[in-house]
Amino acid sequence: MTGRSVGDVSPQSFHFDEPLPLRSGASFGPYDLMVETYGQLNADRSNAVLVCHALNASHHVAGTYAGQAKSEGWWDNLIGPGKPLDTDRFFVIGVNNLGSCFGSTGPMHVNPATGRAWGADFPVVTVQDWVDAQARVVERFGILKLAAVLGGSLGGMQALDWALRYPERLAHCIAIATAPNLSAQNIAFNEVARRAIVTDPDFHGGHFYAHGVVPKRGLRVARMIGHITYLSDDVMAEKFGRELKTGALGYSTQEIEFQIESYLRYQGDKFSDYFDANTYLLITRALDYFDPASEHGGDLARAFASARAKFLIASFTTDWRFSPQRSREIVKALLDNRLDVSYAEIDAPHGHDAFLLDDPRYHGVLRAYFERIAEGLPRPTGFTLKGVAV
Repeated sequence: MTGRSVGDVSPQSFHFDEPLPLRSGASFGPYDLMVETYGQLNADRSNAVLVCHALNASHHVAGTYAGQAKSEGWWDNLIGPGKPLDTDRFFVIGVNNLGSCFGSTGPMHVNPATGRAWGADFPVVTVQDWVDAQARVVERFGILKLAAVLGGSLGGMQALDWALRYPERLAHCIAIATAPNLSAQNIAFNEVARRAIVTDPDFHGGHFYAHGVVPKRGLRVARMIGHITYLSDDVMAEKFGRELKTGALGYSTQEIEFQIESYLRYQGDKFSDYFDANTYLLITRALDYFDPASEHGGDLARAFASARAKFLIASFTTDWRFSPQRSREIVKALLDNRLDVSYAEIDAPHGHDAFLLDDPRYHGVLRAYFERIAEGLPRPTGFTLKGVAV
């Protein structure tokens, strides 16, 4: 990994009084969104890049928190001075989505109508709702047009939706390891994970906060299921194979026998300590619902007819959750509309998680693409904006 860290960063809370209209027909507000920024906005405010996060990530995209060990942002290997998304050239914005559990208003916050935590009463949100909320954040910075919107996985869906809903407000759309909708198999994985949570005796119909408990058993299983889908078979074989935990069979149906079991339990335990169960239900359902072609008779090309951005679509050969075939569907729809599209199918062994890792071929593609964007931008000198008054 080349380049430097952006160093210690501080999040900001943006408050919005105006209710946000939701796809469900409801509206929600007032609400707060957590935001972090890196780099400087140039004088004509043309060098901003919005980063959209995936399921268990947040606004903390890069840098570290002072005094906190292992607090690097989830895409710190990609974003910073001299890195592929170079904060010496770009002003990068990370937004924590509505309904998340990392500071933005979500199920664990108080419902002003009841004085109790929202819990299961928090409204269902969609990718489109998140994009509309992000657009309000961008407006708060006075940015009329983003240089790019970037995201991987669920974040890639948000990037695509930006190109559909706000075609004149972004120059480039960069969607990595994503899909135009979830396959039936992916919806099935999400449903099994949700059932693990809602059938946990500590879930209490989503109102577990009032009982002073957390449905950790369900969250652990949900994370274990999800984590299996993020890794390729080759990576599992290389890391763990059939290696035994103690070096000998214990002939137990309940205790850990294999190293892969130990790893999955560790991931589940860690996840259950920091993630909110209701947020997990909301975000996986938003994944299920995303399907821009559904409003156009299933025709993805028609869905992209209004797009005006230039596109970079990237996939990974061993990603079986969002396979290269799904990315090629997006590419075909873009080409059918005679849009400017670059496509990279990267031979990487890591599975879906590859978009988070420091693969030199992958980072080389992104570095080259962002350099291409930067060529047409003035350097961010003479004007500084690292945040706004909120």
